[in-house]
Amino acid sequence: MRIFLTGKNGQLGRCLQDVCLASKHDLISYGSDDLDISQTDQVLSVVTEVKPDIIVNAAAYTAVDKAEDEPDKAYAVNELGVENLAQAAQQLGIPVIHVSTDYVFDGDSVEPYKPSDPTAPQGVYGASKLAGEKRLAQVCTQYIVLRTAWVFSEYGNNFVKTMVRLANQRDSLSVVADQYGCPTYAGDLAQAILQLCDQYQQTGELAWGMHHYCGDLPTSWHGFARTIFAKAEQFGLIQTPPQLTAISSAQYPTSAKRPEYSVLDMATLTNLGVSGCHWLSALDKTLEILKKEVQ
Repeated sequence: MRIFLTGKNGQLGRCLQDVCLASKHDLISYGSDDLDISQTDQVLSVVTEVKPDIIVNAAAYTAVDKAEDEPDKAYAVNELGVENLAQAAQQLGIPVIHVSTDYVFDGDSVEPYKPSDPTAPQGVYGASKLAGEKRLAQVCTQYIVLRTAWVFSEYGNNFVKTMVRLANQRDSLSVVADQYGCPTYAGDLAQAILQLCDQYQQTGELAWGMHHYCGDLPTSWHGFARTIFAKAEQFGLIQTPPQLTAISSAQYPTSAKRPEYSVLDMATLTNLGVSGCHWLSALDKTLEILKKEVQ
């Protein structure tokens, strides 16, 4: 199976390349330097030349705060880019698996968000990702949207790597404790996407539409940081955990408003037999890899 991947240099893109190495699939990967998905003609030309069996879109403008000042750039990638890929896929008669975000929700819920729940993004990033979802649904007849959240891995910039770095630089840290979500390991999300590709290859069908994929245990950023410090100390990545202070979102103002609650319900994927993400064990795996890198 020929899989056309965008966003190859991001966390998910790199993890997808890793998991595909152990598969029989032919992965053709593109980064923003190779393919500007906001360019309609370029996308159609490249996809038509490759003739893939499926498109996986892991490309996105993800600078949440910067998006408030650069809405045109965010929408160019997150809406127009998705539409371009969708149009190319529709012309070739192939499906798209597209990765979206928990930021499409307002964060006012007290129960895990289902794929069918109303959306109400609070910032440009979330709004641009929601616009991309809608474009995909308008253009494609065969598509999967996977909304995910709080992604971490051994690659790129993410909360886990930032906390480990800061723990080695500071004696104390303040972390927001009133935002709740489910950390998600990019490697597990990559495996889930590969499982969907396998199912499509075997049956020619999937449960088209909207789904959620995230870690299994809700926590706050403060709780996530506390766990990272404890495990990083066990792995010898930090000597002494810094003093950790819980603060409110109001005490850590940002340009973009974050959802206070963005726990996602992934029952629709679980019912398809897609493996979940146990983020505590995935965190161990990530820290073990990071330890090897510094040795």
